[in-house]
Amino acid sequence: MSTVLIGGGTGLIGTRLSALLKAKGYEVMHLSRTARPDAEFPAFEWDVEAGTIDEAAVAKADYVINLAGAGIADRPWTKARKKLIISSRVQSAALLADTFQKLGHQPKAYLSSSAIGYYGDRGNEWMSEDAAPGDGFLSESTQAWEEAIKGVAETGVRTVGLRIGIVLSTQGGALEKMLIPFRFYTGTYFGDGEQWYSWIHIDDIARMFIYALETETISGFYNGVAPNPVTNKRLVTQMKEALNSPALIVPAPAFAMRLAMGEMADAVLDSTRVLADKIQATGFTFEYPAIDKALDQLLG
Repeated sequence: MSTVLIGGGTGLIGTRLSALLKAKGYEVMHLSRTARPDAEFPAFEWDVEAGTIDEAAVAKADYVINLAGAGIADRPWTKARKKLIISSRVQSAALLADTFQKLGHQPKAYLSSSAIGYYGDRGNEWMSEDAAPGDGFLSESTQAWEEAIKGVAETGVRTVGLRIGIVLSTQGGALEKMLIPFRFYTGTYFGDGEQWYSWIHIDDIARMFIYALETETISGFYNGVAPNPVTNKRLVTQMKEALNSPALIVPAPAFAMRLAMGEMADAVLDSTRVLADKIQATGFTFEYPAIDKALDQLLG
């Protein structure tokens, strides 16, 4: 039985990924600020800011998956928050790389989340993995993140980074927030609603991590999105259909979003139309390639 150590294992993706790994027979452990040896997935202590980690957990791991990082849209983008968003990702990767070298232990693979924010606001342009990075804080932070991921690869470990889009789940994330207006019989799109949202069903992104873990020929960066992105307005309209709701679909003007959210409005107003060709070319197949089937499964 192989052992998988996950940083950020109690987050949205980590929770589902842990369950699917366990169902496949893997032993799953988590890295956490608080040790919980008796949890379903035993947690070992690490403190990214302090640069400390339970080395015994790392030494036991056959595979390491890093999903850790401060939430992008949890709090306003003050200077301090921006610094934390970047440092929490960069320092966690550096801590793991340093620990691999210190222990003389190389896991079979190191897998990390990244984000399609790398591409920035690109309108209708299709983004493949070899596209140049964009502008703005989302791109700036993701570029720094990926440099840290590359630092792990330089230790000789097979390394995979998945540039993840909007993860669709009813257990958290963007979809859960977008469902709130439907309780009041409205659905809301942002700005003109024509910005492209590259999305992925929670099960497909968890399966993609497992596929990358088990496929030894995979390394480097891959887009972690479904093959059929949709506009923001189409997503909201499809949510209405999946819910069979009489909701009225209304816009939230871009200027109002900017007033309310400041620079953080980029997270919902940027347009990023991302290709999934590279991961599909390796043989990965999506259970939910189309938005209607994904939302029907989640909301129907």
